[in-house]
Amino acid sequence: MSTYPHISPAKAGRKEWLALIVLILAVTLLAIDGTVLYMAVPALTAELAPTATQILWIGDIYSFVLAGLLVTMGNLADRIGRKRLLMIGSIAFGGASLLAAFAPSAEILIAARALLGIAGATIMPSTLSIIRNLFHDPIQRTRAIAIWSAGAMAGGAVGPLVGGALLEFFWWGSVFLINVPVIALIVVLGIWLLPESRNPDAGRIDLVSAVLSVLAIVPVVYAVKQVVGHGIDGSVFPGLILGLAAGWVFVRRQQRLETPLVDISLFRIPAFGGAVAANALSIFAFFGLLFFFSQYLQLVRGYSPFWAGMAEMPATVASLAVVGVVGFALSKLGLGRAIATGLLIGAVGLTLLGATEGLPSYTGIGIALAVIGLGTGLAMTLSTDAVVAAAPPARAGAASSIAETAYELGVALGIGVLGSVQTALYRAELEVPAGTPPEAAAALQDSLASAAGELGGTDDALLALAQQAFTHGMQVTSFIAAALLVVAAVIAWQLIPSDQNTGEPHGTR
Repeated sequence: MSTYPHISPAKAGRKEWLALIVLILAVTLLAIDGTVLYMAVPALTAELAPTATQILWIGDIYSFVLAGLLVTMGNLADRIGRKRLLMIGSIAFGGASLLAAFAPSAEILIAARALLGIAGATIMPSTLSIIRNLFHDPIQRTRAIAIWSAGAMAGGAVGPLVGGALLEFFWWGSVFLINVPVIALIVVLGIWLLPESRNPDAGRIDLVSAVLSVLAIVPVVYAVKQVVGHGIDGSVFPGLILGLAAGWVFVRRQQRLETPLVDISLFRIPAFGGAVAANALSIFAFFGLLFFFSQYLQLVRGYSPFWAGMAEMPATVASLAVVGVVGFALSKLGLGRAIATGLLIGAVGLTLLGATEGLPSYTGIGIALAVIGLGTGLAMTLSTDAVVAAAPPARAGAASSIAETAYELGVALGIGVLGSVQTALYRAELEVPAGTPPEAAAALQDSLASAAGELGGTDDALLALAQQAFTHGMQVTSFIAAALLVVAAVIAWQLIPSDQNTGEPHGTR
């Protein structure tokens, strides 16, 4: 038995909690920026006249660049200082937002969106790794990450709501210009409140690994988005092959390097590997479904973009409520079982959503969204906490970048895969009546959005057929997403250790 008394980690004080506000502002802004553009596409198309391909790049290049650079930027934060990189990235994000807001052409707007992705990649890993260094007490850290996770979820959910509200009164560039005062607040408060931290033993970043990490992620994300937007074409399989091949070479190289970009050995810690898998699957199911649920609210239920955003608020509010229950769940169940419980609650909510989407009342849908928000919010919070806590403090930035990359890939692949399933189910369910004009039949077979654009106000009976097929597809997709969360719950229960005494994952001591 040790002769030294057990020393409890230092408790965070008022300054640390104020610093957390700065980090929440940053991650919420990034999440909003990922979805706020959806509402502005018609307006900017009218003014800038981009081609169809340019519209896709305006929407996609932000997530491509962001996902591709997270791993590299997380390691850079460990080396030059997490606060320093966060401040640099924030200033760059503000500048790119100004460029996007006043872009005179589609080409400039695409470049500005790419710069936003680069800047965002410097901000996201820094926020999570700074939390790791601000909050040393496990319960406080878990609560802080719960608030951080709620900010990320809320930002993605309210992005279309913010965009819809701004576009009611201002021009399309306002969805970018709104970033500037928030960034100014982040920089001013961040300089005052955030502590600096870095890995004192960090070596040089391996540039070959940095390039390979981009080549492993961006082609896969591109291929998935291509399948969703246009179906399988000649670019899909080369993209997947390139991404998978680069990923294989990347992993082999990390195993040989003395200072790898991604410490593959972290995945040997059950709490780490299981948490990454559970986190990615839960995000895959939640955001993949939520993306098309917004279309359901607008195209089937007839809600405006603003009211569609309001209708999704129960999920956001419930995810915020996780802050109040996460400590109780962790102390009573332990880490692995608490994550699994959250995933199962989310699965129940998705099942309820599938059962109520065909009903005329919104009440059941609102309850289902609240259950989904509570369950997935709890699971995402604790699995993110497990990822961060399982890594040594000196590698906080690298571990955080892995968590963030899992988040971004979960969003992209969730929208892609579940979107493909939704589209296939819609087309399989839809029966176009004989004698339908060719233009209308083609629009019906393409998507509900195309059908609404072609038939809106001219043939309510045909449009009702498309709405019924879309609703059926949404219901089946909800059940599939629920099944995925059950799989994630089994992974969490089996792989992530539970320790009710401390709440710490094994492998951190």
